[in-house]
Amino acid sequence: MPPLPPDSMNYATLYDDPAQLNLGGPAIIDNTTDAILNYKELTERIAAAGNALADIGVKKGDRVAIFGSNRVDFISTVFGGIRIGAVPVPVNIELPSQTLKFVIEDCGATHLITFGDSPVIQDALEISENAKNIEKVAVSGESISEFSTDIVTTSFSEAIDKAQTTLSPEPMEPDDPALQSYTSGSTGNPKGIVLSHYGLAWNTEMIKKVHFFSDQDRALVAGPLYHKNAMIGAIKPFLAAGGSIVLMRSFDAKRMIQAIEEYEVTYLRGVPAMFKLLLDETEALQSHDVSTIDWAISGGANLPISLAEEFRDTFDAPLGEAYGLTEGGPVITLPCRWGPRVVGSSGHSLPGVVTKIINPETGKEVEAGTVGELIVSSPGIGEYHNRPEATAEAIETREGDVYLHTKDLARKDEQGFHYIVGRLDDLIIVGGENVYPAEVENLLQTHSAVTDAAVIGVSHKVKGEAPVAFVVTDEEISEDAIRQYCIDHGPAYAHPRRVFFRSDLPLVGTGKVDKGSLSAEADQWISGSL
Repeated sequence: MPPLPPDSMNYATLYDDPAQLNLGGPAIIDNTTDAILNYKELTERIAAAGNALADIGVKKGDRVAIFGSNRVDFISTVFGGIRIGAVPVPVNIELPSQTLKFVIEDCGATHLITFGDSPVIQDALEISENAKNIEKVAVSGESISEFSTDIVTTSFSEAIDKAQTTLSPEPMEPDDPALQSYTSGSTGNPKGIVLSHYGLAWNTEMIKKVHFFSDQDRALVAGPLYHKNAMIGAIKPFLAAGGSIVLMRSFDAKRMIQAIEEYEVTYLRGVPAMFKLLLDETEALQSHDVSTIDWAISGGANLPISLAEEFRDTFDAPLGEAYGLTEGGPVITLPCRWGPRVVGSSGHSLPGVVTKIINPETGKEVEAGTVGELIVSSPGIGEYHNRPEATAEAIETREGDVYLHTKDLARKDEQGFHYIVGRLDDLIIVGGENVYPAEVENLLQTHSAVTDAAVIGVSHKVKGEAPVAFVVTDEEISEDAIRQYCIDHGPAYAHPRRVFFRSDLPLVGTGKVDKGSLSAEADQWISGSL
């Protein structure tokens, strides 16, 4: 059982103890400028950011939108906001403008903080002008005079420079909101998810313990900070452990390989697409020493077994798969750093997490090894912002414990290892047989010619539904040959009825395959149904 929450707390104290023990030790290294921020300087920067937020009018309980690309300012503003009792709302800047406007209005923020290159700041200003609730935009890193806007603006950089560099944390109730994230909105408008101070503190501490992070570890972060994969997977547990973080402005496979050697990186965190592009840089990998990598974790999407094996062979280090969802913890299962691991599995549930696999129609638990819907109980379960009906639909009480319906399909073996096989909505029922896209994708990627694959379901006149595949290949091969390979090496009913070739797979901003656009593309190729 997890420890009981204290009477009052503040999540943004997670770095206080490591900082006191390691004031001069490196906390964040900016890969672009080579600037090194030690723990004393980071603590002061977070305090200044929190005080600056208060100086421009942000109060306890206020939502404050964080609109920017990877910068140290992103980290200091998030933690500074939490430390004063505000609720930062990291915004996915890759979303379409209308969706961004929805997120800004839905969260109810009156202040927006933006930083990054000029185009990012210009986008933030334009969206803020159109959003009905934003009263003030604070710009960091660029001169406000460079931008034309009708909205009230202020220099966040100047506010930070003038602010005090000490800040006592605002006492908060354990269940008070600490952070509000948004889903990707792949099936409609994104949903805001409110995470509590205690829930985030518990999840961060468990990740740190399961991974045995310490001040001897160094992470390389290239994924976007507005996404949980980078923040909860590396930034937060590393700061809690006193480790150091090399921060890249954006993902660049060659520069990432160079940075591993230059900064003696020990740990990588990313999404499968990032690791695939990393492994494609064979010349860079051969010309740089990457032997310091101790291990890596992939999250955000299913990790193909072939990709995990290729990483292991290239880096002589394991690439594990984490599983989580923002409203669930966020992190639910992890492979251990040392000890038994199973390639293809997302590991065991974190301490304090209870998982069950149920029949989605009857709600009853299924036997070990049987695929069903994964439901989870954890101290980190969040609520949907201003959507009580969505929260009520997703949450149920079983035997006195609160469980979240993840809508993910998974199986759990007798040793407690979890295997994620896809989304409940993505399940393809072919003439009464269940086909899980992730399993077909894994099979496709065992073919020597296939480097990447995505599978979706389409209408079929006889079977009701049937899978079709989009594949990326590095050699000439026919559609018939790939279909026959799947028939020969897997269940015949699961083979893709059509195979479409692409130079790459479309990705959304978080690095996941954009299956919505692939479905639209399939509709263009297939008239009506198969």
